[in-house]
Amino acid sequence: MDNELLKNEAITLEEIVFEKRNKEYGAYVLRKKFRKFLLIAFLISIFSLGGAVMVPFIQAYNNRGKNITLVKNTVVSMENIKAEDDIPPPPPPPPPPPPAAEAQVKYVAPVVVDSVTVEVEFATVSEVTETVTNEPVPDKIEVVNVEETAIVEEEKVFIIVEEQASFLGGDVNTFRDWVTENIKYPVLAAENGITGKVYVQYAVNSKGEVVDVKVVRGVDPSLDKEAVRVIQSSPKWEPGKQGGMKVKQQFTIPISFVLQ
Repeated sequence: MDNELLKNEAITLEEIVFEKRNKEYGAYVLRKKFRKFLLIAFLISIFSLGGAVMVPFIQAYNNRGKNITLVKNTVVSMENIKAEDDIPPPPPPPPPPPPAAEAQVKYVAPVVVDSVTVEVEFATVSEVTETVTNEPVPDKIEVVNVEETAIVEEEKVFIIVEEQASFLGGDVNTFRDWVTENIKYPVLAAENGITGKVYVQYAVNSKGEVVDVKVVRGVDPSLDKEAVRVIQSSPKWEPGKQGGMKVKQQFTIPISFVLQ
């Protein structure tokens, strides 16, 4: 009984599967030797991995002392060194360029040389303050018969328009340059050292003519008169446009009389 039990315990899974089958070759042999093959493969893997890890260390050990570079110290002698006393100083920087010349009108006099600075800007309400003189109202008003005449409608004056008036194909800067070239410093004012800024108001009507020239803030009668003269002598402008129609546009130009 005991012998049969021991015999049964020795029976493996392969014996059960291949019972009554050919056991000389094929799958049965592979299954029987599987553990042996697994052990051999494991050992081969261990030795291969160990060899791969050890190769760098072995090479480093064999090459020790071969890549050492000896640095030779160089001694620099400080004898017979001459000081560089004859080095010329660096050249001085070039002088700055002269400032650009401003547009000016010169007045030739024995002592005084003057220039006129012209600034052009549009008129605004806050810039121009006029003096209002209160005149007494008469007690009696005389009624005079006036002949009926044709009523001429006055042009509406604009300050800001859709298309600005232009001077000789340019803008207000072109007109400023023209005023600078044509204005003359009054001799008497230059000799007396009179300077200041004259504000002149003018308008360019729908025909391009400069009209309604007047001083709104003056300095001296001679300066005021010269400022009005040069504005009145202006050539025709291209009038401004509002809504596609030529209109009358008003300007204010400050003219500075400065002696230098």
